[in-house]
Parts: sequence; C-alpha cells; structure tokens
Amino acid sequence: MMLIAMTVGGEAADRPFIVVQSTTSTQNSGLFDFILPKFRAKTGVDVRVVAVGTGQALKNGRNGDGDVVLVHARAAEDRFIAEGFGIERRDVMYNDFVIIGPPADPAGIRGMKNAPAGLAKIASAKMLWVSRGDNSGTHIKERALWRASGVDPTGASGTWYREVGSGMGATLNTAVGMDAYTLTDRATWVSFRNRRAFEVMVEGDSRLFNSYGAMLVNPVRHPHVNAIGGRAFIDWLAGADGRAAIAAYKVRGIQLFHLSAQ
Repeated sequence: MMLIAMTVGGEAADRPFIVVQSTTSTQNSGLFDFILPKFRAKTGVDVRVVAVGTGQALKNGRNGDGDVVLVHARAAEDRFIAEGFGIERRDVMYNDFVIIGPPADPAGIRGMKNAPAGLAKIASAKMLWVSRGDNSGTHIKERALWRASGVDPTGASGTWYREVGSGMGATLNTAVGMDAYTLTDRATWVSFRNRRAFEVMVEGDSRLFNSYGAMLVNPVRHPHVNAIGGRAFIDWLAGADGRAAIAAYKVRGIQLFHLSAQ
C-alpha cells in the first residue's frame, strides 16, 4: 500500500480522508462499492461519498462541503469552474441515458431512436411521465430533451407529468409503481431490481450521451479542502489503476461505465 502523505503547506492535514460530492447514479449502480476499496488499498486514503443530484453536489461544492465533485452535467460543471469553485476537471467515464416504460407501451415509443420525438408522443397521448424534478444531471438532461421536443411539460405538472424531487432509484420505483415512463441513466437501470416487466423503450440517440467529470474543489476559495487527497483520487480515477477498476465493474455481465478518452 502506498500511503499518501497528508500535508498542505508543510502542515499535516487534519483528516486522513476525502469527501466526494457525487451523483446517485454512481452510488446506486454499485460503482463506488466496487472501486473505492481498491483506491483505499493503493493509497491509504478513505473516501466518504455524499450521493445527491448533480445540482446539489455542485451547490455543496460551492459551499466547500467536499473535496472532490464527480458529476454528469458538463455545462453546469463548466460554470462551476468558470466561477472559481472548482479546478483541474478531468473526464473520467461515460454511459448513456435511456427512456424506460411499461410493457404495454401505451404511447407507442418502443424502439424509437429519437428521444425528443418519443417525449412528444408521450405528451401528445398524455401518458404518465415521472420526472426527478431535482436539478440532477438526469433532470437537466430531461429538460434539454423536452426543449428539443417542442413541448413544455411543466404546465401539466400534477396530471400526466409528475415531479418527485427524488434520486434515481426512488424515481424508478415511482415510475414502475405508476406504470409510467421516465428517463434514467443506463447504469442505474441495469442495477435496478424492481423492474417488473418494464423495458428500455428509447435508446441510441446521440443526445442521450452521459459523460462524468471529476473536479477538485478550489482550495484557494476553501482552504480546508484536502487538496492532496483530492488530487490523489482524481489522478487515480484518470490513471491506469482507476480506469482498469471502472472498466472491470459489471452487473449481470454488462459494463456500466465506459472510459473517457485521455
């Protein structure tokens, strides 16, 4: 085991761990349970994960409530850096989003490759849709797809359009319980157990691409940030050992996250 010396400015850091603000998808998929013990064995650094939506993770990072932010909403990540709250962003991995729905498929979208067109059909038929409604990376993507569809579903809030304000697992449980459609990242869907007979209805649209990036919370703005440990984690994720761990993580034989180009 290679121990990382916890020193900042020549003084020992006051905690031998880092806090990672990340998404519910990285947690719910089981990825962190798989890769973090490997990082800890290599470096001796413990990682404590706060799993929330991307919007909340970035807000927490702005407040200095973490050392690393690992999320999936590139425009929001770029703003975070431009505003001076984060530094040293690295592309880490990617997968995709999918639209799932009940086996009867009352909106008739099964097999479609155009996600906005699928949403437009759901809206036209007034079929139930469950939105995370939490400013997460998934919710940000959903809003972009609705804009591309030419439909503003918020006027139907509480009727066929239901906003739950919850993480991905809870949103999927709600959608399955209501026989509704929803948008999910593929990793959470593959790991999800309460599927009943629900299926992936829409996939393969380039607009469903889902990239994850890691950033260090700016230690100049928040001097208490564990910059040594945070950089060690980001470097590990983007390095050979971390990339091998991410690529090796599979559920039901399916690789859930693919490696970003270096």
